[in-house]
Amino acid sequence: MPFIEETDLLNLHKDIDKAQILNERLLDQISYKNKELKSSKIKGNILLGVTGFFLLAILFLYFFSAGTGSNFKGEDNKLLVISLDSLKVMEARLNDLKMKNEELSTVREFYLAKEFLDKEKIYSVQIKSFVENNVTLTSNAINNTLFVKTNPFYSYSLGNFKTLEEARSFQNQLLKMGFNDAFVASYQNGKRLKMEDPN
Repeated sequence: MPFIEETDLLNLHKDIDKAQILNERLLDQISYKNKELKSSKIKGNILLGVTGFFLLAILFLYFFSAGTGSNFKGEDNKLLVISLDSLKVMEARLNDLKMKNEELSTVREFYLAKEFLDKEKIYSVQIKSFVENNVTLTSNAINNTLFVKTNPFYSYSLGNFKTLEEARSFQNQLLKMGFNDAFVASYQNGKRLKMEDPN
């Protein structure tokens, strides 16, 4: 029967715990981003529906007033001016909706790219592990970071690299900056495969 050293067994347990934290953190991040995306889509659809309703109402008023245009006198002319002003407001709202739709498309492209990255094997450099969730390190502006829960730790990694050489080069830069515990790990399908040897 083979014999396993106690230190090897402890290291194996640590690796398993780190992998579990990573998986749970990625699931938490995906769940949170999906909720944000659904909320944005619902708001966009509601705004689009309201805008469409107002445009239809304005068109109805325009055609109704055009049919009785020869009867306009005094006060009735104000109704036509108000309708034209409302049309400008609707046009401004429509432009605003177009901008929001472009923003949603950008977010969607980001998630599609992330899904593609999750399917491919990537490398990242882990710089720190925490016992507690320290979300202050993450930023929405930085999209190539991983903040992963691996029981009982939370791991913070930088970079998404296609090759191990690129990740090691980045690791060396981080080591020079003072991140002495930085190491390269590989990920696929949102799960850490292994910690790469520091060769």
